[in-house]
Amino acid sequence: MSSLAWVRGVNTTLGRVAPQWVAGKMRRAFMTPREFEPRDWELPLLASSERVTLRFGLSALRWGVGPAVLLLHGWEGRPTQFAALIQTLVGAGYSVVALDGPAHGRSPGHEANVVLFARALLEAAGELPPLRAVIGHSMGGASALLATQLGLRTEALVTIAAPSRLITVLRRFAHFVGLPPVARARFIRQVEREAGIPAAQLDVARYQLDIPGLVVHAEDDRVVPVGDSAEIHAAWDSSRMLRLPKGGHQAVLANPEVADAVLELLERVESPAVLAMAS
Repeated sequence: MSSLAWVRGVNTTLGRVAPQWVAGKMRRAFMTPREFEPRDWELPLLASSERVTLRFGLSALRWGVGPAVLLLHGWEGRPTQFAALIQTLVGAGYSVVALDGPAHGRSPGHEANVVLFARALLEAAGELPPLRAVIGHSMGGASALLATQLGLRTEALVTIAAPSRLITVLRRFAHFVGLPPVARARFIRQVEREAGIPAAQLDVARYQLDIPGLVVHAEDDRVVPVGDSAEIHAAWDSSRMLRLPKGGHQAVLANPEVADAVLELLERVESPAVLAMAS
């Protein structure tokens, strides 16, 4: 029997007799990221970076000079997973700051969630020059969308393989680990309590999005269904959709079409600093 099958069997059984306990155990598993070492292809970019520490201990990597672009990886991700995009942005004259999300890399914390990721973006933006763009992958994309509702200021926003609503993510996870209905409901309530916001409110359909944007997703993404990108795009009138036939959930970050689309978006957006210089 596989380890997943064993976990699902235990959760199904104990979830009926001790739903609160099982829900708590799965809530901790859901919010506690594992750490993975960078791949060999990430190492050159890592070596060329400058490590910076922001307020409240947030750690980040920085490259280049020019208008600022802020990047945030997904769950259990790393800044250098954006390697191809970072190289393109720096080569085009942008400075790039890529965060270690809360409880990831060298940033503090043991648990994280989409709200903490969104607040990390707000904290980072408070220390950086006016942002030309914010780019987020997976949960980083969902948190970037949320951060705009909490006051994040940026000239443009890009989401890559991002989920459209938290409640769907929670239900997928609960089903994946075999939680029965009562335990599933308690798991969701516990996540909401830790995040401090009801899951139903973390839904792009509820957001007011009025900045230029790009929504990227691969058709063969098995982690976040491509349909989520359609929901984000439908709720975001000023966004462009880029759907790619292949790339899955991670490799899509290295697709040259993504870098080209990001540069095209940035070229259409003038930062306040550029406007001031031109006046």
